[in-house]
Amino acid sequence: MKKGGGRTSRIRRRKLFRCSVSRGGTGRGLMSKTSLREGQMIISLPESCLITTDTVIRSYLGTYIAKWQPPPSPLLALCTFLVSEKHAGDQSLWKPYLEILPQAYTCPVCLEPEVVNLFPKPLKAKAEEQRARVQEFFSSSRDFFSSLQPLFSEAVESIFSYRALLWAWCTVNTRAVYVKHRQRQCFSTEPNTYALAPYLDLLNHSPEVQVKGAFNEETRCYEIRTASNCRKHEEVFICYGPHDNQRLLLEYGFVSIHNPHACVYVSEDILVKYLPTTDKQMNKKISILKDHDFIENLTFGWDGPSWRLLTALKLLCLEAEEFTCWKKVLLGEVISDTNEKTSLVIAQKICQYFIEETNAMLRKISHMKDEEVTLLNQLTLVETLWTEELKILQASAEILNSLQTPFRVLVRVGLAQQQGQALLFPAATGKDALGGRSAGQHHSLPSSLLCLQGHLWKSDNGTVYSTSCYGYQEVPSSYFCSGCLEEPSFHLFTTILFEPELSPP
Repeated sequence: MKKGGGRTSRIRRRKLFRCSVSRGGTGRGLMSKTSLREGQMIISLPESCLITTDTVIRSYLGTYIAKWQPPPSPLLALCTFLVSEKHAGDQSLWKPYLEILPQAYTCPVCLEPEVVNLFPKPLKAKAEEQRARVQEFFSSSRDFFSSLQPLFSEAVESIFSYRALLWAWCTVNTRAVYVKHRQRQCFSTEPNTYALAPYLDLLNHSPEVQVKGAFNEETRCYEIRTASNCRKHEEVFICYGPHDNQRLLLEYGFVSIHNPHACVYVSEDILVKYLPTTDKQMNKKISILKDHDFIENLTFGWDGPSWRLLTALKLLCLEAEEFTCWKKVLLGEVISDTNEKTSLVIAQKICQYFIEETNAMLRKISHMKDEEVTLLNQLTLVETLWTEELKILQASAEILNSLQTPFRVLVRVGLAQQQGQALLFPAATGKDALGGRSAGQHHSLPSSLLCLQGHLWKSDNGTVYSTSCYGYQEVPSSYFCSGCLEEPSFHLFTTILFEPELSPP
């Protein structure tokens, strides 16, 4: 087969990067041979080392792409090039790169149906959509593949099989970086932003790292710079973005252990599972949530139920006489102590439901691993996903349980306006008490001080405490006296001044 010159370009979906201590289980990776400073160049790949649509057009495929109607997509061009070059074997100029690419992927589209059936419902639905999309991609491309027959001595059907195209699609989907190219008339109007970057894609993923990566128009190189220092002989990592584990598995085929962005999604049917069926306003409430984009992306995370989830539950838990206040709920205002408590109880029930479901699924997977030996690797992948979600749910359950403590200390929004004073009340009774105590009497408080609105709060020395995503703010217990919990009045040290900094997201 006649081969054209190779030329390419590349970037990845926004990648963050940093170096971190080398960890086991990452497989092949890149290690720093010298110490790296923040902002220092790590990798600079010339444009000629990137595989882009320019590479394809300049190859033996260019003539066939230019005359095909309707114009093929940039994705189809890249996939066709990968399959063709892999088929060429030793004759391919890209053989060294092709040989280090995975021979099989673990994206959901590549997994057995019985394994996909074990996914959490939201991920399973997306996985099925992904499979249908790839199958349609293959079916709609077969006529184009047939037009390439003059290039091959073998039947194109045997070369451009579904399995071969699936491999190419996964290669582009999991390894391509973002590089914007000029729009060519020979391609469809779909974004032409893919680039495969040999060598660079040996960098492993870590959710905790940061880098700056982009194509430099002046040097015509794709460059990656550190966003922090890196010591000699440490592994260098990139991050694909703040993705949860379900997104990572769907798009990249792996699960990240201890992923700070991991979460458990709450679907609409589970959201209303423990609400009274006699609520005549329920349909209207659901409609309001949908109209204001509060019916999706409701989650449990490492720091408990998300602010969006609690807000949705607060609206759904409004009593008939409170329903006119629904706009205030969406703005983060507290309607009543009863509404706050009821929404937390429902959140607790949903969390417990997920814990039971997750444990049942883990038992099922464990049994299948004993029975389906050929699926062991795929089952282990799904088992890891459920195990991480169980950890998140258990953390959320502990937080929700602490919020049900009879004498929880809560700070009402905006009440602490004078230094040394704050209006506090025990959660069980809702009675207010105002008190103060001299500076210097620092003792620990077992329970956390929480802000009902999820504002940021700061002390008089300027320390700012970040808002947890579920809308309840922890303040370090060292500022409070543990003896106060047993007294009628709750005392706050006079050295503290709380002020609202930000509204909830």
